[in-house]
This record gives sequence, structure tokens and C-alpha cells, in this order.
Amino acid sequence: MRKRAFMIMVLVFVLILTGCGAKGGEADSSDNTLIYGSQDYTAINPALYEHGEINALIFAGLTAHDAENKVVPGLADSWEFDESSLTYTFKLRDGLKFHDGEPLTSEDVKYTLEAILNPENQSEIVSNYTDIEDIACPDELTVKIKLRQVNVAFPDYMTIGILPKHLLEGEDLATCDFNQNPVGAGPYRLTAWDPGQSITLDKFEDYYDGEVNIEKVIFKIVPDTDAKAMQLKSGDIDMAQITAKTAGDIEKSGEFNVYRMETADYRAIAYNFAGSPLFKKYPELSNILSYAIDRDAVIESVLLGEGQKAYSPIQKNCYNKADIEKFEYDPQKCQELLEKDGWKKNSAGFYEKDGMELSFVISAMADDQVRVDMAKMCANQLQQVGVNAAAEAKPSLDWAGQDCCIIGWGSPFDADDHTYKVFSSDAGDNYTGYGNKAVDKILAKARHTEDGDERASLYGEFQTVMTENMPYTFIAYVDADYAVKKNIRGLTEKTVLGHHGVGVFWNIAKWSIE
Repeated sequence: MRKRAFMIMVLVFVLILTGCGAKGGEADSSDNTLIYGSQDYTAINPALYEHGEINALIFAGLTAHDAENKVVPGLADSWEFDESSLTYTFKLRDGLKFHDGEPLTSEDVKYTLEAILNPENQSEIVSNYTDIEDIACPDELTVKIKLRQVNVAFPDYMTIGILPKHLLEGEDLATCDFNQNPVGAGPYRLTAWDPGQSITLDKFEDYYDGEVNIEKVIFKIVPDTDAKAMQLKSGDIDMAQITAKTAGDIEKSGEFNVYRMETADYRAIAYNFAGSPLFKKYPELSNILSYAIDRDAVIESVLLGEGQKAYSPIQKNCYNKADIEKFEYDPQKCQELLEKDGWKKNSAGFYEKDGMELSFVISAMADDQVRVDMAKMCANQLQQVGVNAAAEAKPSLDWAGQDCCIIGWGSPFDADDHTYKVFSSDAGDNYTGYGNKAVDKILAKARHTEDGDERASLYGEFQTVMTENMPYTFIAYVDADYAVKKNIRGLTEKTVLGHHGVGVFWNIAKWSIE
């Protein structure tokens, strides 16, 4: 009896050890998991929403960008452009699959582009594709896209993630549950989404570009910048984009590499010419007030030196024109121009005109501390020249009713990207009501011109004409700091990143954890 009891105890002990061993095995597998401190998401769909770093992991496009941001083959291994018919012919790779195992064909490409162009879907990127006239699929691996006119940036725009027609046909793309259960053909497939907490991605075994090294990537939702720093130091996350103010402390811990990466991402004060009574009536203020902003001081104080003064939306592009009016800090000139424009100081020391005080609020998204700090500092600088400016942090922006806000744009790709759709009068991302007929004509001509020298001349003209009626007060291009655990390999530090520092995951499939 005692012997039997002893044997039972031994068996129980062995089972406990076996259980511990199984747990240990799970822990070992988690060593090949990357936990990224991410912004929050409510919907994931590259055809509708541009601002989504997670898109690069879940979806893949016909083309892709390399470390130098040049266009390279993606789902399509080749393409050609027939100038006589204005038709791009893309040849898809054989054997492409979506995450659900279904084949990816030319019909999925056609569906994706037509979904973007469908006005009912209100795609944020529709202006990139408005030159499309017709899409044909002669076979499963061939898609022919006929344009109305030349669009030089079109291969760049075909990096858009391809959607699965078999899951979406007949659905309301803007409201269907696909946006919370996305299926793509990228290196990772979504396996769990805990709203407001985390999004779990597992590697896709049939990824077209070879084996994916890191087994699992978890986007842990940590919208607050200070919280990201704390969770990095506590070991709760392995990687995050952080602010310059927290970078030094993270680096001192010795556990992280902090990559200070150049971006094409600028910040500016965007005036609401359509909805603000002040700027609608006096649009010339955008030029005048630009002289009141001390960009060097903002970069030193808010960015801790990690940025460059901004004067153009394509300053980081090969078509930049460096000899345009840069609106260098000159508070005295600002006041002289205000007075020349008929503004006079009232008893409170603020300028007014026609019974209207020069008073407005600079709004900034509350979850972006850099923008909030910029808004506060710019408001203070404006007050020093007699402008009754204030700053406010808001959970969301009121594009129709606000006076102005700290905006961000910028692209490291073709110069058409983040110019045509932002500054053309009727473009989808012109949120401020900026209208300049000369700019409209120049940007339209530039996207339809193949000759590089002519494009350079046109973009130079765009920048010159823009300074006559400024859409924004440009402030700074911001560097992006990424804290990454030292055992994570593969990030390309010299890649110039885009808006919000997006682009760091361009080659995530080749990363590894040692």
C-alpha cells in the first residue's frame, strides 16, 4: 500500500515536471516574439486608411520599397508601361496566397483599386489613383491598368496592400468586420485582437518573399509616450518609437539600441482657411505669422536638437528648391507686416482689425506630446509679437471648426506623394480649405510629366508659388527615435522614414531575434 502511494506521488511529481517542461517550451518559443509598443487601432484596411504601420506586416502590394525607398518588385515580379496606350501591365508571381490559403490573383488587384476609387468608401488615398481609366485581367497572373494620362508616381502607389475579393465582394467596405479581422498576403497574419490592449500576429508560412524569421509580433497598445518608456525599461515591450526626451534615459539602461532615424516627416501650423472666421477673412496671415516662429528654439527645446528647420513640403526630396523664401525668424518684420496690413494693437497689447482681435487657438492631438509642446511654444512666440494665441490638447481634431492645428505630413517617396493630395484644391487630404489655382495646375502637370528635368522645374515653381500664399507655417522635420532591444537584428538605420516615422518595418520578414 505504501509502495503504491509512493509510486503515485512519483507519478504526480513527474507530471508536474512534465507540465513545467511544457510551460518552459512555451516560454522558449516566446523568445522568438517581438512585442512592439504601438498606437491604438480601431480598423485596419490599407485601401481606406493611410496611417497604419501595421499594414506593412499584414498586407503586400504589387510593388514594394527597398532600404533606399526605391520601387522594387513585390507581389508582381515584373511590370512594363506602354506609353502609346498609357497602360501598365503587371505580372504576378505564381502561387501567391492570402493568409486564409486562398489564391491571390489579378481579380483581387482589380477589386482593391476599384474599392479605393469607389466614392462611397471615402478612401483617404483616392487621389493617388484618380488617373486610372480601366482595369483588365486577361488571366489570373496579369493585370492591365490603363491611365487617362501619365502618372510618374504610379509604381510607388502600387505598393498598396491587396485585399481579398472573395472575402469582401458585396460587403460595405467601410463598415464590415474585415476591418477588425484583416486578411492579407504580408509576412504576418492576424491571429488575435484584444481591442485597446494588443494585436497578435503570427508569421505567414506561405509568404511570397521567403521564410519569415520572427515567429510572432505583438502590437501592444501603449499610446502614451511616457508609458512606452516605462514599459521598455520594465521589459514589457521590446521596441517602440520614443521621444527625444526619453531616448537618453532608455539608452543609458544598456539594454536597447536607440536608432535616431531621419524622416521626411514635417510639422507645421495648418490654418483653417475654410472654417475659421479669422483665417477665412485674412488668409494673408499665414505668410505674416510665419516670421514669428523661432524654429531653432522649437527644435532645441521640443525636439532636443533632433530635427531640421522646415520650409518646404518636399525639402527631403531630390526636387527640393533651397533658394525659396524660408520665412526665417524675424518678429520685427512680422509686426511691420501686420501693421502694413492694417492691424493695430489694442489696450490689451494684442493686434486687432475691423473690430476683430488677432486671437486664435492652436490645436494639437493630446496623445502626441511633441505636437502639444510645439503648439504651446508657438503660441508663446506669437504672444510675444502681439497675437493673442493659445494652445489646446484635444483627443480629436475639428477640421471644420478649429482655427488651426499642428499638422504633420511628408513622404520619402515620389514628390507627388503628400503634395498633390494635400495642396490641390479638391484633393482628399486638403483638410484646411487651402486653394491656389496656380498650385493646382503645377502639381497636376508635375505628376503627368515624365522628364526629370521638367519635373524639377515644375516642383521648383510649385515651391516658389506656394510661398506667395502659404498653406502652413512650416516648423520642423522631426527625426524618429526607435528603441530596440539589442538582441533584435535587421533594422536598417539609414532608411529615411515617412509620416509618423512609418517605414521601419519595411523588411520585418528578414529581422531576427538572437
